[in-house]
Amino acid sequence: MQRCEWCGDDPLYVQYHDEEWGVPVHDDQKLFEFLILEGAQAGLSWSTILKKRENYRKAYDNFDPKKVARYDEKKVQELLENEGIVRNKLKVRASILNAKLFLAIQKEFGSFETYIWGFVDGKVIKNRFKRMSDLPAKTEVSDALSADLKKRGFKFVGSTIMYAHMQATGMVNDHVMSCFRWKEV
Repeated sequence: MQRCEWCGDDPLYVQYHDEEWGVPVHDDQKLFEFLILEGAQAGLSWSTILKKRENYRKAYDNFDPKKVARYDEKKVQELLENEGIVRNKLKVRASILNAKLFLAIQKEFGSFETYIWGFVDGKVIKNRFKRMSDLPAKTEVSDALSADLKKRGFKFVGSTIMYAHMQATGMVNDHVMSCFRWKEV
């Protein structure tokens, strides 16, 4: 069975590749989870974040944006002392701010899913890459999404981060064509 080479043979990476990466996500809570995790990953490897994912779920109330939006200074300090997550003050504070802004988008559009999938007209962009080296780090769509989120006040939502978010949540299928998942998703 051929996979995208980025997942290697690490069991956690293989499972993530085989079961999640590139699968369209239309659930707001799951979209919020990826938004927070992708922001936390900035400057780090995705494997670091995957290894901490369960700790993030516990620390962040299973990524309930309503709860995260209400975090106070005491909770910020608790998160900064939590060795199970990335203890970066800017990222922790950004996650709370982003939760508040996420809720504002839900209110404006009815759901975050409606908002974010609007950038791809509600359809998966199915790329036809033969090699991992062909994959872009960002696109015009991720540029537009990033710019709009930044305009709304979001943090840690640069174009490269948002393209990774699009890949993770299946807005774009970037499995290489030789990967067994390319046809499946």
